[in-house]
This record gives sequence, C-alpha cells and structure tokens, in this order.
Amino acid sequence: MRKFKLFLYLGWLLAVSLPMDAQSRVKVLWNEDWTFTKDSLALSWEKVTLPHTAQIEPLIVNHQWQGNVWYRKTFQFNNDKNRKSSFYFEGVMHECWIWLNGKMIKHHQGGYTPFYVHLHEHGKKGSNELMVKINNEDNPQIPPGKPLKELDFNYYGGIYRNVWHIETSPVHFTPAVSEKEEYTGGIIMHFNDITAEIAKGQAQFYVRNQSNKKEKVQVILRIEHKNQSYQFKSSTFELLPRQELTRNLPISIPQPNLWDVENPNLYTVKATLVSGKKEWDSEHFTIGIRSFELKPDGFYLNGKKRFLNGTNRHQEYPYLGYAISDASNYRDAIKIKNAGFDFVRLSHYPQSESFMQACDELGLITMNCISGWQFVGDEVFIKNAIQEVRTLARRDRNRASIAFWEVSLNESNMSDTFIEKANATLRAELPFDHIYTAGWMDHPSYDIFIPARQHGKAPRYWNDYEKGDRKIFIAEYGDWEYYAQNAGFNQTSFADLKEEERTSRQLRRFGEKRLLQQAFNYQEAFNSNVKGFHTIGHANWLMFDYNRGYADDIESSGISDIFRIEKPAFYFYKSQRPPGMGVPEGISGGPMVHIASYWDANSSTDLRVFSNCEEVALYVNDQLIEKKSPRRDAFSDSLPFPPFHFEIKNFQPGTLKAVGFINRKAVAEHTVTTPGQSFQIRLTYDLSNVPLMKNQQDEIFIYVTITDSNGIIMSKASSDISFLVEGADARLVGQNPIAAEAGIATIILQTTKREGPIKIKAQASGFAEAELVIPAP
Repeated sequence: MRKFKLFLYLGWLLAVSLPMDAQSRVKVLWNEDWTFTKDSLALSWEKVTLPHTAQIEPLIVNHQWQGNVWYRKTFQFNNDKNRKSSFYFEGVMHECWIWLNGKMIKHHQGGYTPFYVHLHEHGKKGSNELMVKINNEDNPQIPPGKPLKELDFNYYGGIYRNVWHIETSPVHFTPAVSEKEEYTGGIIMHFNDITAEIAKGQAQFYVRNQSNKKEKVQVILRIEHKNQSYQFKSSTFELLPRQELTRNLPISIPQPNLWDVENPNLYTVKATLVSGKKEWDSEHFTIGIRSFELKPDGFYLNGKKRFLNGTNRHQEYPYLGYAISDASNYRDAIKIKNAGFDFVRLSHYPQSESFMQACDELGLITMNCISGWQFVGDEVFIKNAIQEVRTLARRDRNRASIAFWEVSLNESNMSDTFIEKANATLRAELPFDHIYTAGWMDHPSYDIFIPARQHGKAPRYWNDYEKGDRKIFIAEYGDWEYYAQNAGFNQTSFADLKEEERTSRQLRRFGEKRLLQQAFNYQEAFNSNVKGFHTIGHANWLMFDYNRGYADDIESSGISDIFRIEKPAFYFYKSQRPPGMGVPEGISGGPMVHIASYWDANSSTDLRVFSNCEEVALYVNDQLIEKKSPRRDAFSDSLPFPPFHFEIKNFQPGTLKAVGFINRKAVAEHTVTTPGQSFQIRLTYDLSNVPLMKNQQDEIFIYVTITDSNGIIMSKASSDISFLVEGADARLVGQNPIAAEAGIATIILQTTKREGPIKIKAQASGFAEAELVIPAP
C-alpha cells in the first residue's frame, strides 16, 4: 500500500517545526487537549480533539444545530520578548470571539477562511487560558449569508479545521493572511516564462523587524525536486527597528519538471531569512511549475490543449459535517481522481488546505470559490465577501492546481459594482498574466463564463454560445435539468419513466433501473456539453451525496453516495479517461471495463457496459454472446468512449463476464454474478491508500456487506446491522444499528492516538458475527 505524499508533507511540516536554533520558526499542530461546552458556560466541559463539530448530526440533517459553543485550552507560555507567538486557525464556523486570560483579543467573521491570533502583546509568563466563543446562527452579513433553512448546503459549526501554534523571531517573514496592503505578506512565487528548457519567474518576500535594533539580513531560497536542487540568494539589506520591507528575487529553473494532471511534479521550497550564519526564520511549502492559458480555440495546460472533465465537491461527511481530518480530505481527492476526473470545482466556498494540497499532489486542476449561493446582502456582507476574495488569494496563491478563481456569488444577483470590485481585488493580489477569474454571470470583468447547464434552454443549452473568443465552462450539469424534467434531445425517450425515475437524484437503495437512469442522464448531458465550440470544460453535479438546509432529504445526485460508495455513474466517468493516459502512482487508471448490472431476476436484459476499450466481448456463463464496438447514437456521438450495449434474449442466472480489447488484445475484465441466498456479513474498511493517521485524529468508513455464500453482494438486502468497537482511542460515529442500503451498512470509525490494534464487530439477526482487526501502526 502506497502512502501518498501528503503524509510525507505533514511529517516534514512537523519535523521543520522543531527549531534548529533558538531563532528558527516553530510550527506545531495544536489540535489536542481542548475542552468544549455548548449553550451555556455553566454546563460541564468535555475534552475534545480538533477538528471538532459543534454537534454530531443524524444521517439526514433536517434541522442542523445552530447556536453558541465555547472551546477552552490552557497552555504554558514563557513570554520571551525575543519570540513572537501566534495561533493560526484554518477554519471556525462562522463567527468567533477569542479571549486570552479574560481579555478579548480577536473577533473574526467568516467560516471558511483562516486567521491569526497574535499572543505576544497579551500572553503572560506561566499558565494561560485561551477561550473561543463560536456562533453559527444565520447571519446575513457573513457569506454565504442565506438562512440555513433556505440554503443548498449545510455549514455546521465548531473549530472544524486545524489550529497551529507558530513562534518566530522578531525578524521574520510576515503572515500573508493578516497583512492589510494588497500584494504583500509572506512569500509569493510566480513563473511567467515557462518552456521545456527553462522556467523563469520571481519570488517576492515580505519581511518585518519587530526588534529594537537594526539588522542586516539576506533571503536564501532553496528549490528542490527529486535529485534537482537550486539555490538563490538576495543581496544583503538593512532592516531598521519596526521596519517592514519587500524584496524581489529572480529565479530560474533549467529543464523544469512540469506539473500536469498525469505527472503532478511538485518542488519543495525552503525560504530562509538569515544574518550571516544566524537563521532568523524559515518557511516551507510546495509549488508546481506549469502554465495555464486561454487561447481562442480553448484551454491549454503547458502548451497542450485540454478539455477539462470535472466534478463538484461538498466537503461534508455524514454525522461529522465539516469536521474531518486532513487524511479524509485527501481520500476524497483520491476518489475524485479515481473516478476519471482531472478537475474539481470547489463548490461553493473555500475548502480545506489539506484538500488543496491533495489536489496539488494528485494533479487535480481546481476552480477555487468564495462563499455564495443565491444571496447578496448589505454593505457589510459585501465587505466581508471582498475580504474573502483577498484572504483566499493570500492563502492559495502559490498552489499548483488552481486554474480559475470563482470570485462570484454563485447564482446570486450581483451588481456590476460588486463584480468589478471582486475582480479588481483578486487581480491586485495576483498581478500576473494568465490569472483567470470566473463568474456565473456573463460579465466582461470575468475571464470565463460559468453557467450551469440548466441556465440554458433545451435541447442546445450552451452549445450555441458565442461572444467573440470568450470561453465558457459548464459549472454544473446533469442534475437540475433532469430533476425539473426539461432536458433531453427527445422527451419521448423518457415517456415510460415515472417522475421519480427521470431525475438524477437517486439513492443507492432505489435500485438498478433508477441508478442506470442517473448514469444515462450524465452521459447525455456530457455528450451535449462537448459539442459547444467555446466550451473548455464541464463539472457534473456532483461527486458525493450531501445534506442541505432547505430540504428534508439527502441530495442524491452524487455519483457516489454520502458514504463514498460508488453508483453506476461513477464507472461511466471512469470509462471516459483514455486507457493510455498516465495517472499518478496509486491512482486507478488504464484500460477498464464495467458491467452496469446486478444481474438478478429484475435486471434489464439490455445490458450496458462502460469501457474505454476498442471492443468488448460479453459472456454469459462462459458462453460468448457477442464481441462488438461501442454504440454511437444521438446520446453518445461525441463521447470520448461511448458505452457498449448488449441485448440478451432471456435472463439466465449465473455469471456475466465482459472482456475489453485494445488492438485485439484482452486488457481488462469484469464479472457480475447473480447472488444466491443471503448467508454472511463481511466487514471491510476504506483507506483509499491513505493509512489511518497515527498521532492525529482521523476517521474512516467501516462497511458491512451482506453477501451470499460465494461473497456476492445481496443488492436488495436491508437488514439492521449493529457495530461494536474495542480499542483505545477509537469510537464509532453514526446511526447504530443502521439498516443496510442496497446490501451495505456503513458507520464511521474515529481514532485519535493509535497505539494498539482496533477490533470491530458487526452483528445482525440471522447471521454469524463478523469481526475485523485493524492492526497497530
């Protein structure tokens, strides 16, 4: 099992947090030993570990909890005047007030953006107490602003992302997020001239001297990738007491290893601020050298034209809401990449830094978004939204994966003034060529227009869009137009379907026919979208099922359910990735074939097979039915890889086998077998090649599958399953017992510090108990 780079990155972060000398930067994860209470300070406090949600919600969140919560942490502080201490909060939902030793020192609005709390003016030597009050009630002045009961997603509550303790010397690189002047703070790197021979650009450093004496300093920049190592040095310059300065350093990398979706090469960067041999400060991060460019005929990555095939993602987990680990965010990114996507729109708010890092490392091109959905508030709301543009740019400006900045309030009636201000703010923070903004309104301030498919008119939708060379990206498709039943080239093709069978909103338990209709809806819309001459890409709605405030059910148009279990549509998308296209190590790629059928007595005998092969041979009980090419018709004539269709005269219980061929050579195989009688329950868990984190809180999905005696899933089984866990620092989160859905019952295992093995048991009436042991790390 491969450990993905994120864990090398996290380990490296924690390692560099240890000072090499007394003047170095110290950065330590500060997620442990918090206490928490809700509703009133008079209540008892419970010990919690971050990330933490204000309340564990039910699977279907009809009325998400809202109100005040408090977090408290006691810590030792030496109050060294030669050190500067801060806390960095990655995300708190969505308004907070922070006290240190009874004195309020910070008020922050914005649930999706990070902020710093500086201690050096307020801390005392010895024991200190930090108190955080958080409110997540409706607030029309804080984006997204819309009341939760009318919102198309939930935003939960608590300190749901990491908190870091950072110490620096008085002479240091400044924190970018907290700086007020545009295009300042920290370290900014950009390559503006990239060829196969050399990549040229510059690094900008913003440094501060908070001591009482002047210092002569120099910036040393080391950039490394595999066996390549390059060092750049600024001239020595003088920093007067209390002075701040900006310095630029030209950089060039010969024969650069370019970042792309197949080989997401990343360089590690260490920037050091020194006086001779004395190290004042250092910063570490990764960058990718790549070029994104819009040309009259399309979108180009490193000089090669590319159609962007992507999805949308909400960051929530069942029960835990947003409070998920870095590893869980990384696992989601792996699943998106495994589904055949190379693009993800981060709907509809800034998502976690760990997910952004995963996109950098896995080669997922992103559209970074500010918070918004069908709402524009007052002047304070506008001010906060513009501040979110600035903070998002500061946080993510060195990311390899970001091609587009959606500085747009999604599906909201924005004024010209807001649009122009949002774009101007982003461009002031990122004053480079080929920085592209995106908006759902067709406004000239935006570089690309990103409507949803349903915003157009059937049957052509946006295929006839043309405004000079202006480009369009279909930001959402495949859901609402089918939910509203106004889509399709030929409405008579849906004549035999009931209303609930036409929609793309299909839970796994709704059965094969309805799940295949969902896959067909996505296929038809995909096929339509690629016909638009000015369309540079699209993102389906969406990757994972999720909860939303305005509806009393799970929004189920995901190609995987809320527990990350794949639906047939997942394999349709997987089949659209070319078999010869490279993928990062550990990602599923290459030739594939998938039979979209349970193959039971209720299955259609018009079989659909998803594959990126040239030919597929289908066998029933080892007898060849037919070997054929894919079907190209009005619903598949523009697909990279249309599905294969096979007609079988009569249902025969047994095994279907599909074999995919390229150049007449068998390269992929998939089998489906008719299940017998239910016989056993089987426990499994999902790591997605990312091991449970050893010294941090983590969570994974535990699955119980009801199978026959041969291990074939019983797709109609719905027995109640009970889970038990044994092991230190491990607990189960979720409905328990829970009914199996389409043969699978799911619960979440949450761990903190892993030391010994974890044993999980599952029980169900009429079945022998199942047991699973997750070994000690």
